[in-house]
Amino acid sequence: MTTAITTGTDAGQAGLRMDDDPRSAGWNTVFIIAGAGVVSAFQVGKAPMALGAVQQDLGLSLVVVSWLISAFAIIGAFVGAPVGLAADRIGTRRMILGGLALQALGAGLGSLSPGVELLMVSRVVEGLGFMAVLVAAPAMIFATVAKRMQDRAIAVWATVMPVGMTTVMLASPLLTLLEWRGFWLLNAAILFAYAVFFACAIPVSRAAIADGRRIGTQLRRALATPGPWALATIFAAFSAAFFVVFGFLPTLLTERFGLGRDLASMVAAIAIAASGVGNLVAGFLLASGRKPLHVLAAGFLVMALFGFGVLTGDMSWIVIAIFAVLFAFMAGLIPVVLMDSVPRFATRPELVGATMGLAMQGNNVGMLLGPAAGGALAASLGWPSVAIAMALVSVAAVVLARGVSSLAA
Repeated sequence: MTTAITTGTDAGQAGLRMDDDPRSAGWNTVFIIAGAGVVSAFQVGKAPMALGAVQQDLGLSLVVVSWLISAFAIIGAFVGAPVGLAADRIGTRRMILGGLALQALGAGLGSLSPGVELLMVSRVVEGLGFMAVLVAAPAMIFATVAKRMQDRAIAVWATVMPVGMTTVMLASPLLTLLEWRGFWLLNAAILFAYAVFFACAIPVSRAAIADGRRIGTQLRRALATPGPWALATIFAAFSAAFFVVFGFLPTLLTERFGLGRDLASMVAAIAIAASGVGNLVAGFLLASGRKPLHVLAAGFLVMALFGFGVLTGDMSWIVIAIFAVLFAFMAGLIPVVLMDSVPRFATRPELVGATMGLAMQGNNVGMLLGPAAGGALAASLGWPSVAIAMALVSVAAVVLARGVSSLAA
């Protein structure tokens, strides 16, 4: 793990240099950067918990409302790699601030939506801002955090999704109090406030262009070998499997077991929190010398097993909740392995940003297709068909990973 992060640091320094020592930042900076990821993850978690309320308010079918989750990922599914290169050019600080502002704008627009059309557009805007933060923040950590603590800093960054999604799901009583439109406005205010805080707390840095060539030339270089594409594909498989379960878990608990919306959201939040523990465990396993492929394969295969139980199990809701916790814990192993491998997949040190962007692009493709396909399958063939599809995707990801030398190292 240390070797990969050192390589990533060299690449990150090429994209952003602080006025003083480019790796002099400490834990305060790490947690402030991670905070931007956490409030961004709120925008991922708010949709599943509000799915039923939006569906009832706007009179939408399950298939249509499932796109409320997937629409968030549309832009990121196409522009991840260019966003990674752009972060190197304009500076990661500016990219994070812009991403927070875009998400605030999208959430504000969503709260004013009279129908599904503007709501979907607002989710696309939020998704673009989310992608900007998700790509630029790790690059800022690589570039600014002291070398001796980068492995632990990246492990902290990996927890932003479960922490953010758990926090927003535990805020389910606010959804009941404010209704979904008020909850969207609250998120817009939080994003705007955090952008102001971030601008004040993180000192101004200047972006240095590491390579005089145009972005198009660098992008072609980044995509010229199959390794980055394999990384993006595996990330897509993970994201599709994860969000097909947690995108619908609150709805499943409500419809199948009659749980109240607040309790269903709390169960989902506790389960998602377990993936943060999995993130930290993955960092420990890699640092102690475990092979990335072994950690990744264990994550995918055991995740598929418990995911099958969540979607098809004919048991009490408590057992299903335990399965969801175990599913999330094993899923938490996967993104840490993949992010740790990014520098090894990059064809050149200055293309780590583009490779990270392509990986996040794969993540968004999975976030886009997983819930949409899951909703369509569930509506036509039932939840067992969703579980089978998720298991097949997980097995295919492990088979692909076995053929990638960067993960077998």
